[in-house]
Order: sequence, then C-alpha cells, then structure tokens
Amino acid sequence: MSGPSRSDLIAGASVAVIVIPQALAYADLAGVPARHGLLAAALPAVLAAPFVSSRFLQTGPVALTALLAYGALADRAAPFSPEYIRLAALLAVLVGAVRAALGLARLGGLAYLLSEPVLTGFTSGAAILIIASQFPKLLGLSGGDGGVLANALDAARSVGDWHAGAIAFAAGTAVIVMMGRRLHPAFPGVLLAVIGGLLVSRLSGYGGPTVGEVPSGFVTLDLDLPWSSIPALLPSAILIGLIGFAEPSSIARHFAALERERWDPNRELVGQGVANMASGFTGGFPIGGSFSRTSINHATGATSAWSGAVTGAVVAVALPLTPVLATVPTAVLGALIIVGVAKLIDLRGLARLLRPSPAQAAVGFGTLAATLLLAPRVELGVVVGIVLAVAVHLYRELTGVTVEHELHGDRLLIRPRGVLWFATVLRVETRLLDVLADHPDIERLAVDLSGVGRLDYSGAAALERALADVRAAGIEVEIDDIPPGARRAAGIHLDIATRISCSAHGGDRRTGSAPPVRGPRGSS
Repeated sequence: MSGPSRSDLIAGASVAVIVIPQALAYADLAGVPARHGLLAAALPAVLAAPFVSSRFLQTGPVALTALLAYGALADRAAPFSPEYIRLAALLAVLVGAVRAALGLARLGGLAYLLSEPVLTGFTSGAAILIIASQFPKLLGLSGGDGGVLANALDAARSVGDWHAGAIAFAAGTAVIVMMGRRLHPAFPGVLLAVIGGLLVSRLSGYGGPTVGEVPSGFVTLDLDLPWSSIPALLPSAILIGLIGFAEPSSIARHFAALERERWDPNRELVGQGVANMASGFTGGFPIGGSFSRTSINHATGATSAWSGAVTGAVVAVALPLTPVLATVPTAVLGALIIVGVAKLIDLRGLARLLRPSPAQAAVGFGTLAATLLLAPRVELGVVVGIVLAVAVHLYRELTGVTVEHELHGDRLLIRPRGVLWFATVLRVETRLLDVLADHPDIERLAVDLSGVGRLDYSGAAALERALADVRAAGIEVEIDDIPPGARRAAGIHLDIATRISCSAHGGDRRTGSAPPVRGPRGSS
C-alpha cells in the first residue's frame, strides 16, 4: 500500500479532532480513566491500516463495544481500579486474537450470523442503557451505586440536586452537534462543543463535575497483563469478538456499496484483530468501527486506509497535551455519547415486524428486553436473541409442512408442501393414515413431491418407513414429480424412493427391475 495522499492527511486529521473527545467519553463508558480512551485511539489505528479492507472505516473507541467491555468486567473488578484497567487491556488482546483468528481462518461470513431482529433488538437495548448511563451526567450528578436504569431513575427524581450549569452545557453540546450534522457531515460540531465547553468552564469558574486530571505522556507497551485471567475472560472475548464485529462490518459494507467497491470481511476481521491487540498492549480496551467518524472520513475525501493511520498518529502526538482537557464538563461528554447513540434505537423497525412476521418481532423485542434485564452483561442479551431466533426457526421447520390430498376412485393422491425431514414426515404420515382409515377402499397411493423444497437423508428414510407400512397393507405406492432441488439434496434418498416404487409396481425382487421413479413432469 502506497503512502498517504494529501486528502488522507486532511481526512485523518479531521477525524482526529473528533475522536479525542469521543475517546474520553467512551473510556468512561467502558469503566477506565480518560487517558486509556486516548490510548485506544492512537496506535491501534496506525497498526491496523495495512491490514484493513475498507479504505474509509475508522477504528477506535465506540459506544457499543465500550458497553460490552464494561458488562464483561464490572463483576470482576471495581471500575477505574488498576485491576480493572489491566483486565480491560487483556480483554482487548483476547478480542483481537479472536477476530484475527477468524479472519485468518476465512470465517468472515460470521459477520452475517446475527439476524436483523436480533441485531436491531440488541443495539436498541444497548443504546437505551448507554443513554441511561449518561443521564446523571447531564444533570451534574454522580452515577450512584445501583444499576444503570435505577441510577437514571434516581437522578430524574433528585430534582433538587440538579446542576443548572451541567444542564446548560449538555443542551448546548447537543444543539451544536445536531445543527452541525445538518450543515455538513464533516462539520466539526463535536470539536466546537468540547472547545466551547472547556473555555466557558474555565472562564466562568464552573463548579460542576469535570473530566479531571488526564495524565500526559506518549504511548508505551505493556506486556505485563493478568494472563492467568484468560480462561475467565475468553468466553466474553469470543462473544464481544463476534457481536462487536457486526457494527464495523455493517459500516464497511455500507461504504463499499456506496463507492461500488469490493469488501473482504476476512481482511477486515484481521485488521480489527490487530487494532484490538494493539489497544490491549498499549493500555486500551476493546474497540470497533465508528459510523460517525467513518462518515467524516468519507466526506473529507479519504482515498486510502492511510487516513485511519493518520488519525491514530495525530492522537498519539497529542497525548502530551491532554492535561488541558481536565476542565471539560462531564455533561459535555455525556451529551456527545447520547447524541451519538440515540439513532441506534429503532423501536419502529421492530414494530413494523408485528404485522408481516409476529415471530420475528417477538425475537427482536425479546432480545431488547433481555439486553435491558441482563445489564450490565449485555452480551448475554444477544445470546438470548440467538436462542429465540433458533427456536423460531425450528418451530417453522416443524410446522411449515402442509399436506393436501385428493381422492380419485380407489386412488389417493398426497401432496406434501414444505421441507421434509424426519420430524415433519410425521405430519405426512399422520394425514396419510387418517385418510386411509376413513377410506378403506383405497388400493393405490401416489405421493406428489413437486411441492417439497428440500428432502434430506433423514426425511427420505422416514418417508421410506411410512410408505413401506402402507405397501405392507397391500396398497400400491408410486412417487411422482420429485423436484430437482429434492433430487440434489436427497442424493442417496432417491435410491430409497426407487426401492419403494420398485416394490410397489411389482418389479422382480430378485433383479430389482421395475419402472423408474417419475421425476419432474415430462422426464423419467
């Protein structure tokens, strides 16, 4: 990959001035001091550049991955404590190793593993939790000792403790950022809001909560991590590695389609893996892809992945200057997070599923509820969603077969429709036996498989047993119109079906000669 162009330098620097305040905010969300958010935004973006597939994707601290990290670690150590910080770094290394391994194994297709209702339900629930976690900051209050939702409710009730200055900072920040978005995607609303908040805070002697001391210094490597905690953190790392990749993969696909470019999920997994391992070894926490920063990168004319490296390099160079951010009101950072994640709440999208697919709507709302109820272990909400999605799929597989029948004198025609496997063949057999019991004069049975979408080995074997019982009762059996899809999927099953038909048509049992099973109409 050639060096960065002038456009990459401009785009990367533009994103850097946005990522610095966001990194401070997302570090707090992840439960680590502000400086560690900056560390997660510096070297990881530089080292990932040669490996990524998307030339626009900006990798660094993001809200959803920060929340996932907090959920995995909150019960293992006190947030912001030295032990917690080291565990967060180890978790980033493990998440990176998982993603890199999946990419090298060419398992990028796992990016499509989560169904749309599960993904929408989870992101909506996670966004609600993120907003609730920042709500006390908007009012100038501390978070409290309860759960996220309980703390937000307590803050709303404590009207007498609200800080007017904090509310003003939060409102001003939200207005600047949202109005800036309307003017142009690259408008530096975040930067202006932070600089404005910093200046007003200093000049006015603001007495509300601020970021506080942010230690300076350049990036350093730290390999002294709590390696003995790997077994305890690995399950969470696998979940975050998979769940957290859904966001950057979606962003990369969006911009690849916009620019009519190819995108390789395997390369992107490797790039994300390298970035996360770099974040862990430099004191950061698990990271992902940012849609807002990627949009700015695209709007300001980035031409290659070097723009991401430029962003990281600018952040790294700015690290010694971070003490100036000490007086930024936390209400400003809280407002930045809320404005950034509010668009992830898509209750209307879930509600639109109610009419066409109540079952999928139930999966989406179930995932949303599980994410909220299981907080801070929000990653378990996705597990619940996957279980619900699989349950819905199995229910459809079990109930998605219909059986029609027609009587023509002593001949019975059975037409199963749907997917035939060992569990659904029972519905065919039950209907067949019911009709035979009601019409004892039937002497011939025809099974029309033209409406069968798929017939697997177990389904064919179960069908053979059912028809063998009918044949044993003295009824001739023939199988008609086996569709090409069922032929390909069934494979050896056609031999089973042929044996049924051969026996039914009185073929020589010693030689096996008999009329062939009929395929699609017009073929033999």
